[in-house]
Amino acid sequence: MSLTSPNRNFCALLAASLLIWWHVLSTTFNLALRNDAYTHILLIIPISVTLIILGRRKHAWEPAPSILAGSALLVLAVMIGGLGSTKMGIFTGDIRLAIEMLAVVVWWIGSFMFCFGGQVFRRTVFPLLFLLWLIPLPGFALNHVVELLQQDTASCARELFTIIGVPVTQNGTALTVPGLTVEVAQECSSIRSSMVLIVTTTVMSYLLLRSFWGRTIVILAAVPLSVAKNGLRVFTLAGLGAYVNSAILSSPLHHQGGVLFLAVALVAVFALIAIIGRVERKRASTIEAMLPRLSTLGIK
Repeated sequence: MSLTSPNRNFCALLAASLLIWWHVLSTTFNLALRNDAYTHILLIIPISVTLIILGRRKHAWEPAPSILAGSALLVLAVMIGGLGSTKMGIFTGDIRLAIEMLAVVVWWIGSFMFCFGGQVFRRTVFPLLFLLWLIPLPGFALNHVVELLQQDTASCARELFTIIGVPVTQNGTALTVPGLTVEVAQECSSIRSSMVLIVTTTVMSYLLLRSFWGRTIVILAAVPLSVAKNGLRVFTLAGLGAYVNSAILSSPLHHQGGVLFLAVALVAVFALIAIIGRVERKRASTIEAMLPRLSTLGIK
């Protein structure tokens, strides 16, 4: 990429954000490295940059800097950052981190708008807004999500046992089948693979589908699929532990087998995308076939 004026300006604003929010960025990425619930954050910038590059190769950019809109977003970013960095004790540390990361993302989006303008922004709106995934969920929100995953995972596994006729009882997040009781603990909620599934589904729907309704359906489907894959994992492990070998509950299938069930969920996502893609193409061909008839009636 040649360093034309818009590119130089964007690099300068990007460098300024690194200087201003270096501590915030390093804290966020260290959190992603330490905590499984935030691992998906490591994927966001590479994916966003890749999508922007692919978009630029597909459609040539004609930068027309939008000084007013860009400046407004930059000022907003500074205001948000000031709110997050307040030392008055209004917010806990994790909430301040989320607010300050929001400031960073708004600054980057504002910088892009400032340097390249609204037309280029509209062509890259998805990868730019995708950067919002960089904002780490505060602890109270994450705990609520994990608790929901635990409860729904246990309920899903119970339904699977019921379907195959195995007697099962559920007490909160604990499941009891003949000879075995398992607890769906926080680490069994598969929050990491669930977040990766939702992020991956979002990107795939953007790349492979064209309609807003189709993308929305696929993205919304990722949530129940996350629960279903977790429930299938608990069902499989508990079933094998109760009726095959209890050692399976401490085997690599338990501790590192999440990727297998993530793969199953991704297969389901691609199947759904294929179905919706076929419907989109059929609708497009129908509309194309109707155009000559409409033109003969004077309808444009």
